[in-house]
Amino acid sequence: MKGLDIGSDRVDELAAISAILLYGRQDRSAVYGTVHPVMQGKSGRATIGAGRPIDRMALVDCLRELAQNAAPKAEFLPETVLAVSQEAVMWWCRPAMRRVFFDCQEIGRRSAVVPHPGLVFRAASSGFSVFALQEDSRPTPESKLHEPPYFNTWDWGRICIGSAHVPKRIDIESIGGWEDGFFESAFTHPNHGNKRVSHPNGEFAFWKEMLDGKYGEQFPKDALVPMDLTLAELIAGKQGVR
Repeated sequence: MKGLDIGSDRVDELAAISAILLYGRQDRSAVYGTVHPVMQGKSGRATIGAGRPIDRMALVDCLRELAQNAAPKAEFLPETVLAVSQEAVMWWCRPAMRRVFFDCQEIGRRSAVVPHPGLVFRAASSGFSVFALQEDSRPTPESKLHEPPYFNTWDWGRICIGSAHVPKRIDIESIGGWEDGFFESAFTHPNHGNKRVSHPNGEFAFWKEMLDGKYGEQFPKDALVPMDLTLAELIAGKQGVR
């Protein structure tokens, strides 16, 4: 799912050529390994052939080649990008007016351009997540994160993608596609878990007011629910957001 530069524009040109099996004790530490050829059958199914002990130098060379191919290519980093790793890309969205779509029994099928707070998105091999911010400027490592005030989200900011169209790659060039996948899909229901919005009459009343234009062009920040999480902890992979 990550965007890797593999020297080819066609992912389907890749094929398994060999397999490494590691043998270890009950504590999971590897003590022995074998390398096996992978043979492609006429039916398209691959089979693993007989193995031989791993040659140490061949293993080192293989790992070096993999590391070179897995290394992210050098590219310009927009100011909105907060962190990049082999597993995830994290970025910031300024507070803005954006269109939202609803399709649920309590609100109906409605759409409107409404104000949004500053947001932090994280696209990772483990999932897609979003967090809200109180500040309007680019967040710092000490910035406190808040629950996303949206339907279709779980605890720890996880987004229920459902039928949304999101990129298959996780890289800087795909950020726009991840954002579009979130904002252009319909909010259908509040998920179970923590409270996402602070409103005396609940989340349905809050979003009806938003759709009716009650708050103008300023998101009501007193509706944001704080999380016990900073941006630095999110980047470091605090338990619950990995």
